[in-house]
Formats: sequence, structure tokens, C-alpha cells
Amino acid sequence: MDSNNTIVPGFDDEQNDDLKISLQKIPTIKNGCLVTLTGIIDTYNSSFFQNQITKVITAGYINIIFKCTFLDYIASTGLGNFTNILKIIRSVGGDFVISDIQPKIEEYFTLLGFSQFFVLRQNTQLAIDYFINKDRPGGAIFPKLSTCPVCKKTLKLEKACKVMCPSCSSILIITDTGDVIRN
Repeated sequence: MDSNNTIVPGFDDEQNDDLKISLQKIPTIKNGCLVTLTGIIDTYNSSFFQNQITKVITAGYINIIFKCTFLDYIASTGLGNFTNILKIIRSVGGDFVISDIQPKIEEYFTLLGFSQFFVLRQNTQLAIDYFINKDRPGGAIFPKLSTCPVCKKTLKLEKACKVMCPSCSSILIITDTGDVIRN
């Protein structure tokens, strides 16, 4: 396995005691990098997080999977970082997926509405599949039309996530295969 500095020169020159970031190339995804986050993202280290991910993007890795198995906490400033990173990545033709997210953090994303903006996947393999299917003509599941299982309103589904039906306010889970399930 390559070290962080081999993947992104100078990456480990800056460290933070509360947030560890490790990098791994993903050969099956063009310009792909797995970024494993361990610890917390809060007000005190959010600029460190933003700077480190900017280094990854500058090194040419514009299709990123953030593996959050060991991310224990994220403050609103961290959510702001993810939003900024998404803008930067999309401006250069890339995308990112957040995978392996802990339930308490996923609930936080959902309550604040961020699950509608970010692509969330249950595990790393599903995140990799997202990029592979996205690049395959006709392989993408989303966007697609479906109906709310409660009120039967037509919904335009953009990605797998947890959403609230705009008509009946039911909480719905959109699966990776595009199925709509009442929570």
C-alpha cells in the first residue's frame, strides 16, 4: 500500500491530533482516491480537513470516496467543508461519495437536509459501484421517477438517500437500486 506522501506529495507534512486522514488510490475509478477519516471534524480542525482534501484534489484525485467508519463526530463547520469540497470537485468534473457513515452522523446529515446534496453509500464497495455505474452509458440508476408508497405522489429520485415526501411528509428511504421504502 502506498503511503499518503507517495499518493499526494507533502500530504503528511501537516498533522492533527483529532483527525487522522489516510489515502488509498482506487485503480478501478479514474482519478479515484479513498480517503479514510478517523476521529472528529470540528471548528478547531475544519480548516486542516479542508486544506488536506484540497491537496488531494490538486494532485488530480477528483473522484473521492470518504470512508467514515471511524469518524465519530462532525460539527456544522465540517458539513460546510464537505459542501465547499463538493463545489470544488464538481467544478473540475469530479464527484465524491460518503460511505460507511455511522448512524448518528447519517441522521445528522438527514435532519439538516445534506443527504439530498451528498451521495451516501452504506459501504465502500457500493461507493465504488456508484462511480463505475456513473461512468457506464446506460448504467446509472438515477435519476428516475417513482411514487411515494404512502400518498402515491410522483417523486423524482436523484440518488440513494433518506428524504421527506414533499406531499405527505413521510420519511422515505431511497435504496441504491432506486426502490422507495417508508422508514
